[in-house]
Amino acid sequence: MEIKDLLKSEVMILDLKAQSKIAAIDEMVQKLVDEGYVKDFETFKAGILTREHQTSTGLGDGIAMPHSKNSAVTQPVVLFAKSKIGVDYEALDHQPVHLFFMIAAPEGANDTHLEALAQLSKFLLKDGFNSKLKAVNYPREVLELFSSNEAEEIETVKNAEHYIVAVTACTTGIAHTYMAEEALKKQAAQMNVAIKVETNGARGIDHKLTAEDIKKADAVIVAADKKVEMNRFSGKELVNKPVAEAIRNPKILIETALSGKAPVFEAENSEEESSETATGLGKAFYKHLMGGVSAMLPFVVGGGILIALAFLIDQAMGVPHDQLANLGVYHPIAAYFKNVGGAAFAFMLPVLAGFIANSIADKPGLVAGFVAGSMASSGLAFGHLDSAKMIPSGFLGALVGGFLAGGVILLLRKWTKALPKSLDGIKAILIYPLVGTFITGFLMLFVNIPMAAINTGLSSFLNSLSGASALVLGLVVGGMMAIDLGGPINKAAYIFATGTLAATVADGGSVVMAAVMAGGMVPPLATTVAVLLFKNKFTKEERNSGLTNIVMGLSFITEGSIPFAASDPARAIPSFFVGAAVAGGLTGLANIKLMAPHGGIFVLALTNNPLLYLLFILIGAVISGVLFGALKKVK
Repeated sequence: MEIKDLLKSEVMILDLKAQSKIAAIDEMVQKLVDEGYVKDFETFKAGILTREHQTSTGLGDGIAMPHSKNSAVTQPVVLFAKSKIGVDYEALDHQPVHLFFMIAAPEGANDTHLEALAQLSKFLLKDGFNSKLKAVNYPREVLELFSSNEAEEIETVKNAEHYIVAVTACTTGIAHTYMAEEALKKQAAQMNVAIKVETNGARGIDHKLTAEDIKKADAVIVAADKKVEMNRFSGKELVNKPVAEAIRNPKILIETALSGKAPVFEAENSEEESSETATGLGKAFYKHLMGGVSAMLPFVVGGGILIALAFLIDQAMGVPHDQLANLGVYHPIAAYFKNVGGAAFAFMLPVLAGFIANSIADKPGLVAGFVAGSMASSGLAFGHLDSAKMIPSGFLGALVGGFLAGGVILLLRKWTKALPKSLDGIKAILIYPLVGTFITGFLMLFVNIPMAAINTGLSSFLNSLSGASALVLGLVVGGMMAIDLGGPINKAAYIFATGTLAATVADGGSVVMAAVMAGGMVPPLATTVAVLLFKNKFTKEERNSGLTNIVMGLSFITEGSIPFAASDPARAIPSFFVGAAVAGGLTGLANIKLMAPHGGIFVLALTNNPLLYLLFILIGAVISGVLFGALKKVK
């Protein structure tokens, strides 16, 4: 599929009216909805904003490529929009954006549209092409430009004085990956430097660098925002920068690589170790933790809600008093939900530990991590090898086990470096899984005992909370959800809450989970309250965004409030914090429990007091909204 096949004249906006980033996104998304390419405005917009929160898709040179692979998309399409005056889109070069390409891809789509995205980056980097786009007046002119001008591949420069290799990769693997590739190739051609660029994109690895390529290269450039294979570059002078640097400053990267002053990469400093040195142990810990949590959450959400529905079904259909011990499995339909949900839930701890270990030590860490998580779930421990005496260590045991498994594999890598190179192939398929699993499993026999004690004590403490103590806990976790709106503190509270679900779902749910969800729903709802009560203090675009945030808030998508916090953090963040803390504190004080890890108002029925819970959320939203509006200056 070519880019000209994705560009549709009916979704082109040749005179974009918006002047702010959010307004531009709203105008483009609405156009896609109006023409039937997107069936749900809020769902698709949420996907776009989530991507923007990672890194701005304003790539510089007046170009933005917002994109989302999203369940709301009916068929792949690229919307082209042109702004005559320019939009403040928070672009990487801090300049106004005039040309927009909003890329919409349906979930589960094959990779054919990614080929077109790579083509798009080639067109946009051609000299004079952007000027021609800015001059168009009719949709047919846009189509003609992309049809008549074939994107030219930049060939390797013959008889070049230098040869370098490069790797580009962004977090989503769509726009930035290929834009960086083309920027480096174009600049290298201008400097008479031969180059080969490997792209690690959503469609996989293209133009993979061979051992011969690397051997003959004078230097290496890695422009990546995610982990790429690094050990192959051992002994080469290497420049390692974010992918945006290759788009903005390709000349500087190439000059630095060829200067003779670039650091020499050493293989013994693996990707993970280098990352920790560069970013700090705290950030490395968070990165590996989120690697496990992001893989675990779908199992928690799917399994947890199904189990909660099983209890709800039995309660609705009625269970005899003498059969209350079988609540959740008494009626066949409830038992079905419970069994399916239980199957998904059973993977939670092995997946958490497995993918933490995978983030630390790549694929060799998976098997040891899964074993550690499974042992944390089953509770096998030294001195308690009898199945009747299992002492599960739960979420905390799996957390420790994942990092333990990753560390064991890293040590094995170090210890096996002295082995002959002829045995390299056997390391990954025999030594790492066999020895790594044995050592990790043995260590977990000891880890499970203290972790189980901590886990049991924590569960008992949480179950015993009531009154003032529950109020304080609710205040803390509710407030944490609003401090950085989806950042590390927000995620820490959410991870802690989901970790309490497994032990509490059979008892009606977790108070902590209820407080966390209440706190997370407040900030976006507060923006709605603020724009309704203080209209003169917000622009038209902000008022529109505030009104749409009611859907995001009720759906427990805290990130909907990020644009407001980013534009006025000194007033927004404290206001959001106060209301979120109040909502969480009231939830704890009333001992409201929740059996689902996500869903917002759609899982209200899974609380023990839906109406009171909703009231507390609204109280928090009103407090935050009034505070934010009162503190904000008139526009």
